[in-house]
Amino acid sequence: MVMSKIGTTQVRRIAKLARINLTDDEVAQMSVELGAIVEFVEQLSSIDVDGIPPTDQVTGLVDVWREDTVKAFGDRDALLKNAPATQDGYIKVKRVMQ
Repeated sequence: MVMSKIGTTQVRRIAKLARINLTDDEVAQMSVELGAIVEFVEQLSSIDVDGIPPTDQVTGLVDVWREDTVKAFGDRDALLKNAPATQDGYIKVKRVMQ
């Protein structure tokens, strides 16, 4: 068996942080698989890219921005009738911040 760059102790720690329960066999398998990923990334980082411009978009697509415009909405009361709860002319939702 080839020694992995990611040990079982590291895999157990990562699994604990991710709240994933792994068996001993799964820990051993993950150690091998994560080690292979690390080795591949090390190969990529060894490639000489001097003189090659950074590429952040390869499809040629560009963002198309438009000005925001205010549009009048039809019947506010009809809209509010569809909401599960309203208060003072607004849609009432559960609080999302604590």
